[in-house]
Amino acid sequence: MVKNDKNKIKLYGFNNLTKSLSFNIYDICYTRTEEDRKKYIEYIDEQYNAERLTKILTDVTNIIGASVLNIAKQDYDPQGASVTLLISEEEIPLYMVDPSCNRGVLTPIRENIVAHLDKSHVTVHTYPESHPQNNISTFRVDIDVATCGTISPLKALNYLIGSFDSDIITIDYRVRGFTRDMDGKKHFIDHEINSIQNYIASETINRYNLIDMNIYQSNIFHTKMILNDFELDNYLFEITEKDLNNDEKCDIIKKLKKEMVEIFYGMDISNG
Repeated sequence: MVKNDKNKIKLYGFNNLTKSLSFNIYDICYTRTEEDRKKYIEYIDEQYNAERLTKILTDVTNIIGASVLNIAKQDYDPQGASVTLLISEEEIPLYMVDPSCNRGVLTPIRENIVAHLDKSHVTVHTYPESHPQNNISTFRVDIDVATCGTISPLKALNYLIGSFDSDIITIDYRVRGFTRDMDGKKHFIDHEINSIQNYIASETINRYNLIDMNIYQSNIFHTKMILNDFELDNYLFEITEKDLNNDEKCDIIKKLKKEMVEIFYGMDISNG
């Protein structure tokens, strides 16, 4: 409740506030041919397969100070992957762990078992995407970190941003429910926050343009981010800027920036 432990409010029972952090992270790429689009999706599926995503979410769990109860993971055909971690605020003695939980130890028999989903969980889903009428391919990652108690998903914010090629990021953070102190007074949040940006590293903030949309009275916070710098080579697949003439460069830059603006603002833009 209050940062100073001496003045910390004593709660009646368990801190049952639920803190939810949700990400949409986008990587944008110019893929000139159908073959390039296919190779890009194959590359993304290889780079961000279920095994690597499990490592990222396990790191997130360690960063926020939680313990893994169960892992379920899956690579999909033709593309994409999902991972779900059931976590607890504190280490749970082995004799108390539900038999369906694997505690992160995966076997061929139990690899895809999902235990009961508690309030504390971490999930990730990937969505590589392209279209035959467009030379732009995108890769979206959806991440949700929900915690119950004193642990906070905000501690993993910068790690998650740095774990992916992040051209555009949308972040939602919400604190739900309430907890009570010894006098019965309700507390609807246990930390100070007026923007998600409070928890983003300054070097990251300097690299992005950011927009906030917050509903303070409901403890709902939303931040959108788009990279400041645009270096064409960072958005080309299988080719480099040296392979293009000036007209091609202008056309590709126009297509890339249109795609990024549409995703950032969540709306289609007319070509007219």
